[in-house]
Amino acid sequence: MLLLVTQWLAEDIRAFNVFNYITLRAVMATLTALVISFIVGPTMIRKLTAYKIGQSVRDDGPETHLSKAGTPTMGGALVLVSVAVTTLLWADLSNRYVWVVLVVTIGFGAIGWVDDYRKVVHRNPKGLSARGKFFWQSVIGVAAALYLAWTAELPAETELIVPFFKQVAYPLGLFGFVVLTFFVIVGTSNAVNLTDGLDGLAIMPTVMIGSALAVFAYVAGNAVFSRYLGFPHIPGAGELTVLCAALSGAGLAFLWFNAYPAEVFMGDVGALALGAALGTIAVIVRQEIVLMVMGGVFVVETLSVILQVASFKLTGKRVFRMAPLHHHYELKGWKETQVVVRFWIITMMLVLIGLSTLKLR
Repeated sequence: MLLLVTQWLAEDIRAFNVFNYITLRAVMATLTALVISFIVGPTMIRKLTAYKIGQSVRDDGPETHLSKAGTPTMGGALVLVSVAVTTLLWADLSNRYVWVVLVVTIGFGAIGWVDDYRKVVHRNPKGLSARGKFFWQSVIGVAAALYLAWTAELPAETELIVPFFKQVAYPLGLFGFVVLTFFVIVGTSNAVNLTDGLDGLAIMPTVMIGSALAVFAYVAGNAVFSRYLGFPHIPGAGELTVLCAALSGAGLAFLWFNAYPAEVFMGDVGALALGAALGTIAVIVRQEIVLMVMGGVFVVETLSVILQVASFKLTGKRVFRMAPLHHHYELKGWKETQVVVRFWIITMMLVLIGLSTLKLR
């Protein structure tokens, strides 16, 4: 929206041409998302508290979590509002990739909102059934995958790129691309949701990974940089840099309220949506494997749940004291802040490894 305004003003005042640069609009998007979240955040927290939309806590979990009962949840809606408004203000709204990511993000956010609403307002501990949740995630995931496959320029936009190898890429074909896209979007969404169990644990890795994906999006959308670095040039993908910047800004502002001791929790409305956004962006810029590397914490958290459930059903024994993995370390004696910061450090290292694939090929 503001891009159109600045382009109109640039017809008479050439200085406004600077807003055509993606890098400047990305910086402005980060600042705008921060400001929106800081302004709206306190009011939203007060409203959530007044309506008694509080988090319930499992009795079988760490005892330190019992004091968290009643803390306002569904705060992820703040991140979604900030990202959506900021993107509409600073991104090129004629760009199809921007709309794909926005629709997927809001769609998964809606699923999470229904789940949270049933849990905290209707006092239904099951929320949205697992089958219902997966069904609607699948609908959105498949729809996004089909659209991206239908509009893809073959074969560059449907190849699976192997990091650290310049000439290694596997053509997936339309069917393989759709299947991979579906699993990346839905899988990342649920992985972030499983990780969101401690104050600030999920949001900071999301910010770091989103910022790294902004770099990949900028490279993929730039013909010169993509050719130099040996990446497929994907026209229009660069505009996702603005959306990634908005996500990072909104996430940092949310961390202000979500840092220990949290004033508000993200809830499924935020975790499912942000995970789906990361997955969709990674698919568009053809960095699915790099996403798994950078999101190693999300991957391990998910695997811990799968192993725990499988082991208990098959042998009656548990692999971990409690799943997801962050609870295991809490029960071993780590303080919550230790778990969170150490997982942040691990994510930072993994993100740096992911960024190194830009040149180490």
